[in-house]
Amino acid sequence: QLQVAESGGGLVQPGGSLTRTCTATQRLEYFAVGWFRQGPGKERDGVSCISSLRGESTNYADSVKGRFTISGDNAKHTLYLQMNSLKPEDTGTYYCGAKWGPSSYWGQGTQVTVSS
Repeated sequence: QLQVAESGGGLVQPGGSLTRTCTATQRLEYFAVGWFRQGPGKERDGVSCISSLRGESTNYADSVKGRFTISGDNAKHTLYLQMNSLKPEDTGTYYCGAKWGPSSYWGQGTQVTVSS
């Protein structure tokens, strides 16, 4: 069974950058994969997703377009989220998720805090 785990969270100042990494126990090319965020007192929302690491479409939430970039490395079983020009409203717990058919897999989530 697939397992995923995030790393790369922490505290960053507004305008700064951070790279999130999601490492899986197997190749992700046949999964739809993405990053999700849960802000304080809010529901978990999608940030960015890739329908397949075989080169299919990527999607971004309007709030992060032009600032965040999702990418993956099949050989390393890894999904990345490059976050630039961070804003305080980007603060939250970030989760890596993968889906194949009816099954969904989630990481434990790691905190990103954007504050001066």
